[in-house]
Amino acid sequence: MTDHAVSTDDRSELELLSFRVGEQEYSVDIMSVREIRGWTRATPLPHSEPYVRGVINLRGAVLPIIDLSCRLGIGATETTERNVIIVVQMEGQSIGLLVDAVSDILSIPRSELQAPPDILSDAAHSFVRALTVVEGRMLRILDLHSVYPQREGNAA
Repeated sequence: MTDHAVSTDDRSELELLSFRVGEQEYSVDIMSVREIRGWTRATPLPHSEPYVRGVINLRGAVLPIIDLSCRLGIGATETTERNVIIVVQMEGQSIGLLVDAVSDILSIPRSELQAPPDILSDAAHSFVRALTVVEGRMLRILDLHSVYPQREGNAA
């Protein structure tokens, strides 16, 4: 990562929420997580991207649901009552990430984070912000801005 990764600031450790998508394990910065909820059937939207499952009503707010498996190119999720929606917030907007299961909350020293290898395709490289090994297994840390890119120039 950067020289900031080994600084001795208040956040020398990164707290992550880890979860499963298919047979793979991913994580997001826990500071972006607002809540974890059970699967709720989403209302599809016409002409939306294939990875957008639709929207749900979250306490009066419309929440877009991203099928993370589809977005990462693994394939669409066959939903069951065991699926989970992780509600994350970035730049003032909330989105729901459809995943298979939440695994754990982890504290990782920033010094143990590694940049993804340059041999990855641009698409794969853009989704994975960093990698780390936890208890012998590789954990991918997602870049939420790549998962749900903000559309520029759409404001009226």
